[in-house]
Amino acid sequence: MKVMDIMQTSVITIQPDTEIKEIARTLFENKISGVPVVDSSGKLAGIISEGDLLHKETNPRIPDVIGFLGALIYYRGVKQYDSDFKKLIALQASEIMTRDVITINKDATIEEAATLMINRNVKRLPVMENEKMIGIISRMDVIKTLIED
Repeated sequence: MKVMDIMQTSVITIQPDTEIKEIARTLFENKISGVPVVDSSGKLAGIISEGDLLHKETNPRIPDVIGFLGALIYYRGVKQYDSDFKKLIALQASEIMTRDVITINKDATIEEAATLMINRNVKRLPVMENEKMIGIISRMDVIKTLIED
């Protein structure tokens, strides 16, 4: 079975200037856990998940630090702290979205999709054809195939 056989083709998307409150409303009202961000030409610009929005309600994770000659040296987690902080103060989609979106081709197998989701720790994959998003596949779409077999 291929990704094109189970992908959702009616994809809810948002624009980069969509405000955080509207993103949360979109996820909640549509009972979805993530939403692709597309620019005015329809090109995939990023993706936002529930996890990204959770940063609005937490403090940034403090990086590991050691003291050396009276100075504090941050040695691990600085990038994570920076990312967490940016998401905390974000006001719109372009400021909180993940830009490096992991995607899949419509001709990929379900096994390839599942492996990609596990290995890259993602819950949804935009399905691409000729650099255009034509659908999306979620973990639940893959799980549904277990029932249908």
